[in-house]
Amino acid sequence: MNKKVVDLFGIPVEALTMSETLDQVDEAIQSKTPLQIGVINAAKVVNMDKDPSLREAVLSSDIILADGAAVVWASRLLRTPLPERVAGIDIMFGMFERGNERGYRVYCLGATEEISKTVEENIARDYPGLTLAGRHHGYYSEDEAQSVADAVKNSKADILLVAMTSPKKERFLAKWMTYMDVPVCHGVGGSFDVYAGKVERAPESWQKLGLEWLYRVKQEPGRLWKRYLFTNLSFIWLLTKSLLGFKKAVTS
Repeated sequence: MNKKVVDLFGIPVEALTMSETLDQVDEAIQSKTPLQIGVINAAKVVNMDKDPSLREAVLSSDIILADGAAVVWASRLLRTPLPERVAGIDIMFGMFERGNERGYRVYCLGATEEISKTVEENIARDYPGLTLAGRHHGYYSEDEAQSVADAVKNSKADILLVAMTSPKKERFLAKWMTYMDVPVCHGVGGSFDVYAGKVERAPESWQKLGLEWLYRVKQEPGRLWKRYLFTNLSFIWLLTKSLLGFKKAVTS
């Protein structure tokens, strides 16, 4: 596969479709080659700009993909267009579907114990050909991280899904991926909450308009409106600076 990487805000983003991404997952599992998948959206781009340790953790990924529609739009404005959005939750379900056919072993790490148990039950119901190699909730102490990593290592999983918030999931993968010896590692954020039915995902029409963030605000306005307001304004400012730098480079 010809590899094309687009530089966005100093982040090397892979110009891959969903199908191409899942092909890379297959290849990594078959060849036992480590593949750490990172994803970025507007909020993560902003936080990476503010937090050098988060930036370092994300950049340690083997491939970084555009999870958010805003990132895809920014790539087009900057004249380095990405082919499509490759959302982390859709990668997860794509892995489940292929794993159902090919017998992948998947370890699920993260969320509450209740959500984790529900995800286990849903996988058994929806993807009987997939093997759940193990699971563990995400509310462990730093002192317990070694034992969690040991459990993942001993599970002989093909895929590790980490359902924790940023930057915890990125830092966990950056520190433990090599040790755990799992071919494919993917941080899926709140995807387990969606799959378990605790959080409702935005309808496809909202997703296509890049308004998943607004749908989340609609569900929890008191907690989220300020966070998304400042994040979106910060992302627009970063994009504006990049556009001004692009125009300066073109005219000079």
